[in-house]
Amino acid sequence: MKNDIEGKQILAVYEQIIQHGEINNEGKHYKGLTAFSDIDGYTIYLKGSCVLLRFGFHNTYHLDYEHEKHKDDFLKKLENIINEV
Repeated sequence: MKNDIEGKQILAVYEQIIQHGEINNEGKHYKGLTAFSDIDGYTIYLKGSCVLLRFGFHNTYHLDYEHEKHKDDFLKKLENIINEV
């Protein structure tokens, strides 16, 4: 997977997790990723492998992580779910 993630891919992964995930204290968890949104639903989040992806207005996203290996692992999990859709 490229470093650039398309907005429609993020939304597809979010929907897949919401539809098939198990409820936890943050949102819904599926195949190593947790999906949740802010109160108004304008910003969605995907969390896993010590990475937080924040996706909001104008199809922009931001990845928070400390180590490159965490980002790589997160992107692999994202790609695995994208391939299901």
